Amino acid sequence: MDPLDYGTLYQTLTRTATRWGSQTAYGVPPMAGRPYLPQGVEYSWAETLARAEAYRKVYARAGYGLGHRVAFLFNQRPQFLFHYYALNALGCSVVLLNPDYRREEIRYVVEHSEACLAVAIESRLEDLRAVSADLGGRLPVVALEDFPDRLPEAPRARDGTPDGTTEAALLYTSGTTGRPKGCVLTNEYFHTWGTWYASRGGVVSLREGMERMYNPLPLHHANCLGISVSGMLVTGGALFFPDRFHGSTWWQDLVSCRITAVHYQGVIPNVLLKMAPCPEERQHQVRFGFGAGIDASQHAACEERFGFPFVEFWAMSETDRFITDNVEPRLIHTRAIGRGVPGVEARAVDRDDADTPPGQPGELVVRHTADAPRKGFFSGYLKDERATEEAWRNGWFHTGDQVSRDESGMFYFLDRTKNIIRRSGENIAAAEIEECLVAHPKVKQAAVLAVADELREEEVMACVVAQGAEPGQDLAREMFDWC
Repeated sequence: MDPLDYGTLYQTLTRTATRWGSQTAYGVPPMAGRPYLPQGVEYSWAETLARAEAYRKVYARAGYGLGHRVAFLFNQRPQFLFHYYALNALGCSVVLLNPDYRREEIRYVVEHSEACLAVAIESRLEDLRAVSADLGGRLPVVALEDFPDRLPEAPRARDGTPDGTTEAALLYTSGTTGRPKGCVLTNEYFHTWGTWYASRGGVVSLREGMERMYNPLPLHHANCLGISVSGMLVTGGALFFPDRFHGSTWWQDLVSCRITAVHYQGVIPNVLLKMAPCPEERQHQVRFGFGAGIDASQHAACEERFGFPFVEFWAMSETDRFITDNVEPRLIHTRAIGRGVPGVEARAVDRDDADTPPGQPGELVVRHTADAPRKGFFSGYLKDERATEEAWRNGWFHTGDQVSRDESGMFYFLDRTKNIIRRSGENIAAAEIEECLVAHPKVKQAAVLAVADELREEEVMACVVAQGAEPGQDLAREMFDWC
C-alpha cells in the first residue's frame, strides 16, 4: 500500500491496536532515581489507543483541529506519544521543542511556528511561561503532569478532514547559519519512514508483531520519532526509550526488556567498547543494531564482542528514507552507508552538480524518482520557500554531506560539507580525525575544526578532553604520533 493511502497516524494506530492490542507498544526501562516512572512501565497497543482517545476528547472539546500547531516539551516521557496521536486524529501538528533550547530559542520556534498551545513538563513551565509573557500571553501553557480536563479555547480550526497530506509535525533542524529551519512533516512522511524500514530486509528485517526495539536517542529527533516510532507503528512491534543513553544500564535494559533491535549513534559503540566486560553483554536477544557514525576501526570489534551486527545507514530529517549497508557481506572496515535503491536514487556531485568520479569526494544528493523527486520527503521549510528550492535545485535534494562512491555504487560517508577542511589543496574530513583521536585510550572527547593558515589556506586544529592523563605537550605529541 502506498504510504499516502495509510491516512493519518491515528488511523494506523487504530488498525495496529485492533490487530495487536494486547502486545506491548511502548515501554520505559526501570531506573532508580529517575524523576518519572523509576520502576519502568509498558503500555499495550490497546492502552495506547485508549489514552490517545481520552486526550483527543480533551483537545476536541477546546476546539483544537485542522491547521493548529501545539508545541511539546516533554523530554522522553511516554505521554509524548499519547498526545501525539490524539492531536494527529484532529489534524493538529506537533511542534517538537528541543529540551536543550533556552528561552530565546523557544521563543523563536513557537513564534515562527505560530503554535497556539504549549504542553510541557513541570521543570520547563517557567521558561515557557516567560516566553508566553514576552509574546503578550498569546501562547497558553499547560503542564503535562497535571494535564487539565478543560483546555484554553483554541482559535477557529480550518474546515476539512485530516488525511495523508496533513501536516503531522514540525521539526526544527539545527541551523548552521542563522535561525533553525522548520521541516514540515506530513502523515505520508511518517508512514513512508515506517513502511520503508519494514521493507528493507537483509540484516535489519523487521518481523511483524515480534520486535522489541530500544532507542536511547531523543523522541524529538527523526531517528526516534520518524524511524523507530513509525517502524513499530506499522509492524506492531514495541519501542522502549530511556531518558537518554546510559552506558551503566545499557546491557541491563536490553536484557530485562528482552530487546531484539537497538538504535545507536557513533559515540555509543565507542563508550560500550571502553567499558569493562559484563555477563549481560552476551545474554541479550538483540538481532541487530541500526545507526550511524560507528568508527570503522572499531566496527568489527563491536560485533565480535557483543554478538550482533551494527548496521550503518544514512538519512536526514528531510528525506524520510535511508540508504543502508544492510546486506551481507557488509563492508564493516569502511564507512560504507549503502547504495541507491529503487525509492531512493542517490549521486555524489561536485559544485556544478556533475557526477564525481569513483573514489572522489562529492556532495550526496537524493530523490525518490525523476518523475516524483519529492514524493514522501518533507514538504518544505516553513515560511522559507527560497531555502526549500535551493535544497532541491536541479531536481535533487542536496544533503550537505560529503561522500565518495566506488565502482559498484556503494557510498562511503566522509563528513558534513561544512566540516571538510581544505589544507594545501587537500580535502580533510574532520570526522575521520575525530574517530582516530577518540579511539585513543587517553581521549574522552575530541572535536576537530579548521583554522586559517597563511601558507596552507586552512590547518587542522583538534580540541581534546583527556581521560586518565594530564593534558600537556607530552599528551599532544602522543596524539600527533597516534594519528
